[in-house]
Amino acid sequence: MVLDTGSQLSWIQCNNKKVPQKEQPQKESFDPSLSSSFAALPCNHPVCKPRIPDFSIPTDCDDKRLCHYSYFYADGTLAEGNLVREKISFSSFQSTPPIILGCASQSDDARGILGMNLGRLSFPSQAKITKFSYCVPTKQAQPASGSFYLGNNPSSSSFRYVNLLTFSQSQRKPNLDPLAYTLPLEAISIGGKKLNIPPTVFKPDASGSGQTFIDSGSELTYLVDEAYNVIHEELVKKVGTKIKKGYEYGGVADICFDGDAIEIGRLIGDMVFEFEKGVEIVIPKDRVLAEVEGGVHCLAIGRSERMGGGGNIIGNFHQQNLWVEFDLANHRVGFGEVADCSKSAK
Repeated sequence: MVLDTGSQLSWIQCNNKKVPQKEQPQKESFDPSLSSSFAALPCNHPVCKPRIPDFSIPTDCDDKRLCHYSYFYADGTLAEGNLVREKISFSSFQSTPPIILGCASQSDDARGILGMNLGRLSFPSQAKITKFSYCVPTKQAQPASGSFYLGNNPSSSSFRYVNLLTFSQSQRKPNLDPLAYTLPLEAISIGGKKLNIPPTVFKPDASGSGQTFIDSGSELTYLVDEAYNVIHEELVKKVGTKIKKGYEYGGVADICFDGDAIEIGRLIGDMVFEFEKGVEIVIPKDRVLAEVEGGVHCLAIGRSERMGGGGNIIGNFHQQNLWVEFDLANHRVGFGEVADCSKSAK
């Protein structure tokens, strides 16, 4: 399962041995008929109501009077199936009580999702977990294995924390996601220079646009145009002759390069996300560029408006070799640098 702090619903790819094998997808899946704790939610279950405060996944009744859901993620990934109750086991002696999750009959990603946001149906909320942390390995790590803790992290004494921004019901706006982990980002620096981006760009405006949150399920970081354009202008000054003209990756990122990524990274310099209390996420110059396709490298930042959003998202590319701890009881997020996540304790 993919750890996703930006979404609420956990789901797994389900399979059924009653379906002919030739019609089954050739990928790992869960067979509900083999589980004694599995139970599908009926249509009259309270969660299946079409509109409840913090669960916006569209639901309806299928022809068996079971609760059916269908959800498209921002990147276009589809997950569709039935809502069910099932235990999640971590070992033969450790498992959760039955929790509500999706049993996907159709999806574009067989890995499934572990929904970790602040919603009441997220995995932490249902499993009564008040603290968790993860460490994302570098894209070059082989094997690409990170680390994940439920509960206390033994390295947390070295973490630096920022307080989460929270929003009352009266403060919630159309473009605001109240279930996201909203961070007090104040500035961005490149090559030791703090960019001239107004701090208000990183905070929700009257409509909720401008919210800044951290999302382990998004690979790239996304910024609103007012911030993205300043970064673009700065890199034109630094490495403008090396920018790949007329190229745009995924329709969202156009600060891209051919050539030696290490050399270009040295010219760009370190990139720093600066939060309140002097807390920083430092992206070293040798990791400011992401290889996207055919030897092309891009600054791993896209325009959020091109994705249909109006906020700022710190994606997992900018969380490599970094402990990120979510201390839900104290409403804060902690950061701790790691030399090599792939070698951290699992």
